[in-house]
Amino acid sequence: MHQRNFQAGTPVAAALVWAALFCTTVTNAGSPGPLAGEILGQVKNATGIAQMGASVQLYNRFDELVGRGLTNEQGRFLFQGLIPDVYSIRVLLASFVPAERRNIAVLPSTENRLDINLTSVLSTVQLRTSSSVQSPLMSDDWKWVLRSSQATRPILRFVPEPQDSARGLSQTASHVLANTTGLLKLSGGEAPSLAYGGGQDPGTGFSIATSLANASRVQLSGTVGYSANSPLPAAGLRTSYSRTSAGGSSHPEFVLTARQMYLSPLLATDESAPTLRTMSAAFLDRFDISEALSLDYGLELQAVSFLHRASSASPFLRLTYNSEGWGRIRAAASSGARPAELAVRDREQTGALDQDLAALAVLPGVSRSNNRLVMERSQNVEIGWERTSATRTYSLAAYEEVVANAAFMLAGASSFIATDDLMPDLSSRSRIFDVGSYQRVGYLAAVKQSLGEHAEVSLAAGRSGALVSQAHEVNAGDAQDLRAGIRQAQRAWAALRVSGTIPGSLTRMAASYGWTDPHALVPAHLFVTQSANQDLGFNIFLRQPVPLGSFAWRLEATAEIRNMLAQGYLPLGNPGSQTVLTNSPRAMRGGLNFIF
Repeated sequence: MHQRNFQAGTPVAAALVWAALFCTTVTNAGSPGPLAGEILGQVKNATGIAQMGASVQLYNRFDELVGRGLTNEQGRFLFQGLIPDVYSIRVLLASFVPAERRNIAVLPSTENRLDINLTSVLSTVQLRTSSSVQSPLMSDDWKWVLRSSQATRPILRFVPEPQDSARGLSQTASHVLANTTGLLKLSGGEAPSLAYGGGQDPGTGFSIATSLANASRVQLSGTVGYSANSPLPAAGLRTSYSRTSAGGSSHPEFVLTARQMYLSPLLATDESAPTLRTMSAAFLDRFDISEALSLDYGLELQAVSFLHRASSASPFLRLTYNSEGWGRIRAAASSGARPAELAVRDREQTGALDQDLAALAVLPGVSRSNNRLVMERSQNVEIGWERTSATRTYSLAAYEEVVANAAFMLAGASSFIATDDLMPDLSSRSRIFDVGSYQRVGYLAAVKQSLGEHAEVSLAAGRSGALVSQAHEVNAGDAQDLRAGIRQAQRAWAALRVSGTIPGSLTRMAASYGWTDPHALVPAHLFVTQSANQDLGFNIFLRQPVPLGSFAWRLEATAEIRNMLAQGYLPLGNPGSQTVLTNSPRAMRGGLNFIF
């Protein structure tokens, strides 16, 4: 083999040197610097004033946060050195609706300018793309050569950003309103009673919820239908707005509810049914004191109109401490109406639409005393502990409550009490009676065991204040004497609940039985410190999905039986009288749910 040595002055060496210089030039030309793009813009309010300190977040095509910045005193921001790709921008500023722009195509050596206008109702973002260099990276001749090549044709599909303004507005609106879900519920059967804050279910209910710019949630629910004793329709409307802060530490929620229904006639000879109208406004929020300690608080204002008017204000708060070793400890206090809104918020993760309809059905406790409308008032203090260990959950709770103007259902002869002390029920011939005031203390201990992935069983027991009556001490016709004959006593109770899903048919079933003294009336307590409940009597709930093929919505059939054995009835009057007092009348209902 012959070996040749090249000298620096030979033509071959000169060619190698020029080749190295050419490769270095090509390498520098292909570096990320000249090929990188930019996203810049300016944030203003509705009047055109630049907004300083707005948080600007940059996301890649996988919705991963890749950049963050704040606007300067001129409201400007800049993200430079971006690899050509598709990005998204989100702008957050207190007191303004968040603005978002998705699918921003960053091309090599281009500037993507954003004009952002923040308002308190709807924010807009306009995108203008321009090149940051005077000459393009490649000529049109090279583009046509590469397009005609079989090897490069699949990867050189140029899809420019649409410049049509109408299409841009529709794209912005589609991202403002997202994650829309709805529920249409048709039901029928025995209507529940208004006793002790009971519900009203006219028969048809709907609920729809949507997100605003992925930061706020708006939900609208309503009910409409006819009762058995009135030709005029009953209706209810509820709307809620909630918003989560950028850090996820605040969850304020505002709720407005209005209802109108026509009750049964006060007397059999009455031609028209009285009208009951209610309106309430509630505010709920959470404050995270530390990682383990948080405070839920809120206020609910209620107004009721029925022949007369009454109103009330009901504040409530709850302190929660989460310990990894000891579980969760909660202490709660409320005044006025029962904190139903707080209980509904705890159960939102199990079905926000259905729970919102359930909250719309809950009416304030109202009754009449000496021909005057009165509202039920309560003072409640509660403490609870709950701990989950593997598949088992333990709960303990204790409470003390003072209730004034407690409203219960009175079923019996219409002449038992004068009409000045009675209020008609929703759709039955029964009446609502004000039993007066009582004070009680209650305790609860519960355990819940998961049986695999499809079933669970829970057992709860406790001791609580109850209402008892001595028949010979009560004289019919006198409301004051009737209230004086109702006394308080401590009674033990126990409840067993089994729930689960049948794997083959996907039928969801829940059955519970609660036992207590059959000659006592135990008012149900609304627990807000743990998940156990105090459902007395025999109750069954069924939910069966109906297969309909590949539709965008689902259909479910439901059936519910409350207090099937008619337990918890307190007899009043002389021996042999059929007049009873209860807070949980027997009821059977069924219906269809359309979910989309």
